[in-house]
Amino acid sequence: MAPDKCRARCVTMRASAESDDNLSPIAPVPFESPVGQLLSQILRTHPHLLPAAIDQQLENLQSDKDDQKEETPPSQDLLYKRIAEVKEKERRRTLEEIIYCLIVQKFVDNEISMIPKIMATSDPTGRVDFWPNQEEKLESVHSPEAFEMIQNHLSLVLGDRVVGPLSTIVQISKIKLGKLYAASIMYGYFLRRVDQRFQLERTMKTLPGDFNKDQERYKDPNPEKQLWDPASLIGNPPYDDDDGDGGGYMDVEGKSYRLRSYVMYLDSETLQRYATIRSKEAISLIEKQTQALFGRPDIRILDDGSIDTSNDEVVSITFTGLTMLVLEAVAFGSFLWDAESYVESKYHFLKS
Repeated sequence: MAPDKCRARCVTMRASAESDDNLSPIAPVPFESPVGQLLSQILRTHPHLLPAAIDQQLENLQSDKDDQKEETPPSQDLLYKRIAEVKEKERRRTLEEIIYCLIVQKFVDNEISMIPKIMATSDPTGRVDFWPNQEEKLESVHSPEAFEMIQNHLSLVLGDRVVGPLSTIVQISKIKLGKLYAASIMYGYFLRRVDQRFQLERTMKTLPGDFNKDQERYKDPNPEKQLWDPASLIGNPPYDDDDGDGGGYMDVEGKSYRLRSYVMYLDSETLQRYATIRSKEAISLIEKQTQALFGRPDIRILDDGSIDTSNDEVVSITFTGLTMLVLEAVAFGSFLWDAESYVESKYHFLKS
């Protein structure tokens, strides 16, 4: 009887693995660690069980870390130190994939399909963006105040081109596209962080009383050092509208507050701190997500110290596709902040 049960269980596991192999990837970055692969499969097949599974894996990481601390290492034992380093590296890789799984879960929960790897197509124009238009879904993951700034970010990075036909095809290098995507992730990370503080102060009615929407016309919010490339992602140019309901908040005294005004009210040191990625795991995920879409940049340093990008690939993309890339990147950055914060609440890994 027991062998039959074992045989049935083995067949079930093998069938499950085979069916999983036939599924298309749910995210551009593959899950490589055993824990990451397990969570990925749960997300595909039993997504309602994922939160509990993630919490359990974080508990396991904490227990493993605590057990290692309690061990008394032999003095001058190089083998022990090497084993400890390997274990720490494995924990970090597992932690990174847990964070990534939380990010992917956010996309899945909002029914947003992540953009796959940018590859050459058979389209006569060379166009690569054949993914669906998900602007409304990508807008819904942000507060109205935050999305107002995101729209301004789009105007900033796309320039005056946004007034033209969205079906217009432009050519852009993969390196520039990758830089724009990574910078937009960082912008989304910053924006979620500062928006959370803004929403909290708004709820607690502790917003500063000495600023309003008119301040944005006179104060430059940029830190002395640019926070990321492309430049001025935080320094949104002021709108010319004076009525300004979009993204605004009217308090009980009739004062109009906006997230843009709030950002401009913050000092440069606070802005710099809010724009800084807190963990090595988050930085690694930004790199991996960007490289999963655009590949590793083919950059060489010449003998004279200059950078050679002659092997950079140029792709054709519509303004709609470009907009979707930026909006996905901003959403990814926002989800990255959420995931990193949640993991920190269960497993302390951020350095204060």
